[in-house]
Amino acid sequence: MGQVGEANPLGISESPSSASIALVPAQERLPATLRQAPVLEKRPRSRLRILLFVALLGVGAAAGGRYWWLSRLPPLPQGIVWSNGRIEAEEIDISTKFAGRIAQLAVQEGDMVAPGQVIARMDTRDLEASLKKAEAQVLQGRRNLEEARALVAQQETEVTLAKAEFERASALLKRGFTTRQAFDQRQQALNSANAKAIAARARVNQAEYALEAAQHEVELYEVNIADNTLIAPREGRIQYRIANVGEVLPVGGKVFTMLDIADVYMNVYLPTADAGRAKVGSDARVVLDAYPNFAAPAYVSFVATQAQFTPKAVETKSERDKLMFRVKVRIDPDLLRRHAAEVRTGLPGIAYVRLDPKAEWPERLAGPKRQ
Repeated sequence: MGQVGEANPLGISESPSSASIALVPAQERLPATLRQAPVLEKRPRSRLRILLFVALLGVGAAAGGRYWWLSRLPPLPQGIVWSNGRIEAEEIDISTKFAGRIAQLAVQEGDMVAPGQVIARMDTRDLEASLKKAEAQVLQGRRNLEEARALVAQQETEVTLAKAEFERASALLKRGFTTRQAFDQRQQALNSANAKAIAARARVNQAEYALEAAQHEVELYEVNIADNTLIAPREGRIQYRIANVGEVLPVGGKVFTMLDIADVYMNVYLPTADAGRAKVGSDARVVLDAYPNFAAPAYVSFVATQAQFTPKAVETKSERDKLMFRVKVRIDPDLLRRHAAEVRTGLPGIAYVRLDPKAEWPERLAGPKRQ
């Protein structure tokens, strides 16, 4: 008993189960999910970082390649500047003039159209019925006019007869062969015939006005029916088809959007020093990335009068250099007509503007001269 007291002076008994629990490390007693959670969270982040790094590397390589390509080009002479941009074209919305249902679509997206070409037709059955009614009114107006003119001829005959009888009675009255009463009757008959003739002529005028109004109404319906036939206003390419056959559109409802291939341009931005020397009509060239060996002849068609990217306070020369002006460089319309099928909008490229008329174009930018 004394030995037991020395081994366990506090008198606490130790069971085998408690001793085994004390020997297990603390980390093994934690749930397994707590050990694996950090590893699962790191994998998506590492993949995202890799993808982001690859994307940035690709963008940097493209930018570096473009810079390397530009650096290899011979330097431009004094008086010629350049800037990046994208090819754009004027968009024309082909819309309905009246509310109605689409009856026919004659073209599809991507089709080339010529000026005056029919591209869609609206349902005009109601207008055609109104046109027939107006044409019937024209026929009725012509008959009314013929009757009015015949009545005028009849009244003029009565006026002639009444005038002859009046003159005869007047002569007889002077010689005493008739009475004053008979003379007055002949005078009243002449006055009545004249009044009827005036009324008949007025009815002729009224019939003429009614006939003219009916004819104008026929012309109006014919114009409205013609306006329900949608035609291409310019030469170009159908860019979008917005509505389908059978759809009922309101007034001004869009059916197609087309590109005017004769008005293709590139908007570029030049700093203050260069934009101040650029003038409308200045010679230019456009080189697209898709056709790097072809310099399209162009000219400056617009120079903005207000700067963009303007700082809030312009105090130093470095800040004034941040002022950029939009310059519109339009490609030669004759060239566009010859290559209408190759015109594409959104293509990136470079526009070169000759600020000094005496500057000579480099051989790679010479191209055909604009007439």
